[in-house]
Amino acid sequence: MNFLKSLFKRKPVNNNFKVLSKSEFLNRTGNKSVTIIDVRTPAEFRSGHLDKAINIDYLQGAEFIRKINGLPRDLPVYIYCRSGNRSRKAGAKMLNMGFKEIYDLRGGIMNI
Repeated sequence: MNFLKSLFKRKPVNNNFKVLSKSEFLNRTGNKSVTIIDVRTPAEFRSGHLDKAINIDYLQGAEFIRKINGLPRDLPVYIYCRSGNRSRKAGAKMLNMGFKEIYDLRGGIMNI
């Protein structure tokens, strides 16, 4: 059973990718000038999103990469999705693209 739990336990991709609790995420992004990316679909984004978040749909593949390429890689980026699955994948892709500091909302927007 411990092996199964370890498979599903959410671990950071590396030291440049950190998963934050709801309070940590909101504390670091509230009233600050930071980049917050909602990687859900536009329809999900329209149904409700965090203040100051921009929508860059991870499922759009090449379009996601094109839009992410327009962001500075040396500044912290905060990402989230519905439950944490897409944002974890998006964060890994962004690390491979050279982003230095990525913070993910544990449990996604369902945790808010």
